[in-house]
Amino acid sequence: MVTTKKAEITNMAASIYPSPVDKLLTYGDCSKMRDIPNYVQKFGFNADHVPDLIRMATDAELNNADQDSVEVWSPVHAIRVLTQLSAEAAIQPLVNLFHEVDDDWTPGELAEYFATVGAAAIPTLEAYLGDSSHDAYQLADAATALTKIAEKHPDLRDRCVAVLTQRLEDFANNDPEFNAFLIGELLDLQAVESAPVIEQAFVANRVPPFIVGDWDDVQVELGLKTREEVPEKRFALEELINYYKQELGQPRGFAPLVSKKPKKQKKNKKRK
Repeated sequence: MVTTKKAEITNMAASIYPSPVDKLLTYGDCSKMRDIPNYVQKFGFNADHVPDLIRMATDAELNNADQDSVEVWSPVHAIRVLTQLSAEAAIQPLVNLFHEVDDDWTPGELAEYFATVGAAAIPTLEAYLGDSSHDAYQLADAATALTKIAEKHPDLRDRCVAVLTQRLEDFANNDPEFNAFLIGELLDLQAVESAPVIEQAFVANRVPPFIVGDWDDVQVELGLKTREEVPEKRFALEELINYYKQELGQPRGFAPLVSKKPKKQKKNKKRK
């Protein structure tokens, strides 16, 4: 029955995707590929195929296909082709995948896409980061995409840092974990210029220290202090529990104490 269902999905999808886009439906499990193929060279993709590639990348049925199927990987292949084509037309459709697709693989592919597109993607990512309807983890993935842009295009580094820092300035209203994720991105970019805003977030107690450390640790990472100047600290489990008690309030009945799932425990439909 499961095999029949898989075949039905593949056959139905193949009927609505023209060649060579339909070849991606059965191209294979990305986790088993050592290198990313040159899709453009292998299949002859060009700008004319972009609309169908966007449609495949955002296809809810394919993105939610059985995790053991081959077609569940076709949206990833489509994103990779869009990356190789530097298809700016895909910026807005793909940014929505941060909240529409719940797996651990897609965000990395999206980050590579946005990094390749570069400057054209920054306004869309900035707007996404400003939308409070997205949760901390979805926003964190978008923030990571900005970091990847800065790393791939050094001339855009200051612009990306400015966007991340401006978002952190709203630390009082942000989810504290999102504040920590933003600080983590700024640390990756060695954004010493953002230190005053980072310090304010810590002083306001709006950053859980067990994610990126405390203000002392951050200063060490930014080169503002030496490790010898900072006493060694360990964040106990009790601190973690107390943080979530403060954030979520006292648990009621048999409700779980921690309702927010850590980023690395997000649903694994596509396995790395």
